[in-house]
Amino acid sequence: MASANRTTTTKRAPMDSMRKTALAAGVLYLLTFLSIPRLALFGPILDNPNYILGAASDTGVLVGVILEMIVALAIVGTGVALFPVLKRQNEGIALGFVSARLFETGVIVVGIISLLTVVTLRQDVGVVAGADAAALVTTGHALVAIQNWTFLIAQTLLPGINAILLGYLMYRSRLVPRIIPLVGLVGAPLIISSVIGQMFGVNEPISVWSGIAVLPIALWEFALGIWLVVKGFNRSAPLMSGHAAEAGGVAVDTGPVGPRTLVPTRG
Repeated sequence: MASANRTTTTKRAPMDSMRKTALAAGVLYLLTFLSIPRLALFGPILDNPNYILGAASDTGVLVGVILEMIVALAIVGTGVALFPVLKRQNEGIALGFVSARLFETGVIVVGIISLLTVVTLRQDVGVVAGADAAALVTTGHALVAIQNWTFLIAQTLLPGINAILLGYLMYRSRLVPRIIPLVGLVGAPLIISSVIGQMFGVNEPISVWSGIAVLPIALWEFALGIWLVVKGFNRSAPLMSGHAAEAGGVAVDTGPVGPRTLVPTRG
């Protein structure tokens, strides 16, 4: 009985390299949102001037530091993951995006080190009296000020600059629906203006202006991460057409006029 002996095998198509790239970039973008609990976790060290003299637990601060380290690595990862794709659109701007992500990570690490220094002084020095206590508190204030400035630059200003660079590349390449990078391009000048306002004392970090400025950037990065994880890059994008042709052994010109077949490289 031939029908009884017949077996059916199902093979899943392997995930291509571009889909893997999109998935990796999307997951890394979503990991950057681990910084959200920082206000609660870092609250005791940022809001209490005498924290460095206290005897409370440092567990919350250390957990926040670990999350910030994960965020810093994820930020670098987004640039590294997307660069091979984005350089097909504009290599110079793509390189600028990667550089900005590296700079953002470096500034975040400076802020992390400043908080760890406060924790170390608090654990090693303990409670002291008189002038020594005042000097210790002053040192703690200085280290917290460094953290506040690194947050303003790395996690407020630079996301706006990154939104301009990556938003432009995504908008022009059509790798994702244009409404997603458009949100980032609209939000970028808002958050940059908010940072400038904070530098000159026009508005506070927690204010209506600052809150409105942050929302579009947060929405753009979250939507980008979700889209890349769930959908990947748009298959109809010109860059994807060029990738498919190259994978099939055809040399493609992806210049301003769009993909154009030049020479078959394989029979």
